[in-house]
Amino acid sequence: MRLYLTALKPTDSVTDGFLPAARALGCEVTILTDRPDRHPHAVGCDVRDPRALIDAIAVLGRPDAIFSNSDHLQAETALAAAYFGLPGKDWRACVSAKNKFLTRRALAEAGVERVRSVRLAPGDPVPDDLPYPVVVKPREGVASEDVLLVESGLAAAVAEVRRRRPGEALVVEEYLEGPLRTLETLGDGSRTRVLGGFATTLGPLPHFVEERLDWAPDGPHEHVLAALRALGAGFGACHTEYVVTADGPRLVEVNYRVIGDHCDFLLADVLGVPLFEWILRVHLGEPLSALPEVPAGTGHGSAVSVVADRPGTIVSGPGAETVVADGVRLWHRPLRSAGEVVERTHTNRDYLGVIRAVGPDRDRVEAAIGGYRATRPWVIG
Repeated sequence: MRLYLTALKPTDSVTDGFLPAARALGCEVTILTDRPDRHPHAVGCDVRDPRALIDAIAVLGRPDAIFSNSDHLQAETALAAAYFGLPGKDWRACVSAKNKFLTRRALAEAGVERVRSVRLAPGDPVPDDLPYPVVVKPREGVASEDVLLVESGLAAAVAEVRRRRPGEALVVEEYLEGPLRTLETLGDGSRTRVLGGFATTLGPLPHFVEERLDWAPDGPHEHVLAALRALGAGFGACHTEYVVTADGPRLVEVNYRVIGDHCDFLLADVLGVPLFEWILRVHLGEPLSALPEVPAGTGHGSAVSVVADRPGTIVSGPGAETVVADGVRLWHRPLRSAGEVVERTHTNRDYLGVIRAVGPDRDRVEAAIGGYRATRPWVIG
């Protein structure tokens, strides 16, 4: 079986997740990327252009699957898969999920939910009649970058974001107040399975930096599933974020790929399943009925991002390691190195490392994470 994987920069999800999974399934993998010098055995290609992608694959050899885990390449990859008659996502769903204004419009037109949202193209005047508080965000942004809670002075906030992102469209939405949750799903185009979900802890407002996720598999799944159906997002992995407001659940965004920031590994750990293989098997044409049922996941799992609390130079930090104690298995993955200069961006680019842990209950997982952080701190000078 020949699998083409489209990518931009290297990620742990691909390097440590999907590539080993593909090898386990017996796939011959070709990475197509615009950064071939950063991937082993990769082929250079303008992966943001579906025509170039299709042309490159046609030259290299007929595929059995075309797959991407990149936020930025879902539509292009879906178009290439459709060209070759392979299982894949609907490119229109990929565009609607990526574009936050189109997400809002699709959900409103389907009668699923209504959230006030205004699209601001570059140069558009800033409306002065929107009720506060609101959230300003890039229309197609990622990593919470340039996402701001605004309680007054909307024009100044928009101008600030525009200075950093010239030429990009923004959206201004009503602020959704309540607990932030996720729903993780896997679909084959006909059926969608709920894998579970997480409760998300954010850092201080007005920014929206995700600092922690805790296993929380229960929730208002039907509303979220109805939203995904309205968007047509029913193939492969999908990571949906939503807020449980006083008026019911309301979506924040739909990320049409598996959850990131090492929570994909945490999801696999909690469920005890080969998650990355399952996702690839769907892209290789297997129906969900061919996969085992999703286990209940009786234990607890948490992922904690160690966030830089100030700018400076990293003096020291723990390395990559696994610790097992009191029934808890804990992993630490450093994302930065000693000697690097940290400039706070109020996004997940401020992460120094990620700790994930699974165990029989929350108390023991919490104790293991707290003990690890106390004895192995990151130091910024």
